[in-house]
Amino acid sequence: MKMTRRSLPLLYAAALILAMIGVLAIPAHAQNAPANPWTATQTTQPSQLATMLSNSTGAKPVILQVGFQVLYRSKHIPGSVYAGPASTPDGLQALKNAASKLPRNADIYIYCGCCPIQKCPNIRPAFQALKAMGFTHLHVVMLKSSFGQDWVAHGYPVAGESAQ
Repeated sequence: MKMTRRSLPLLYAAALILAMIGVLAIPAHAQNAPANPWTATQTTQPSQLATMLSNSTGAKPVILQVGFQVLYRSKHIPGSVYAGPASTPDGLQALKNAASKLPRNADIYIYCGCCPIQKCPNIRPAFQALKAMGFTHLHVVMLKSSFGQDWVAHGYPVAGESAQ
């Protein structure tokens, strides 16, 4: 087919249509959701962690809150340690400092709860940093919507300034 000036707009229109079809074929959640660095076996449901905390026998798990300090101060999981927002360089350093003295085979549960986990700016960098430090038993607490909806609203135990 011979290309003429008149066929060029038609070619552009066809390319645009094909590009739009390609974009529309990608599911919406795949466009916005970052890939998770953890496996399904490295996830823990809030009810599972609450059960572990209520068990009076055995050692309590290491729990790191990797979100924003204002949320931690307000309400957090009892026994959790504020480790800094992992979405910032200072927060990542605070996380590394908090974890530095822990055994590399310790069971570590991390959570944020600032927003839906698929959009959370803190949980993925925290998991990746801890993994890079050599921790082998990492668990992500699956707060799918937020700490308020997935933990507090279910009546699981809380500590903090506004815990009652």
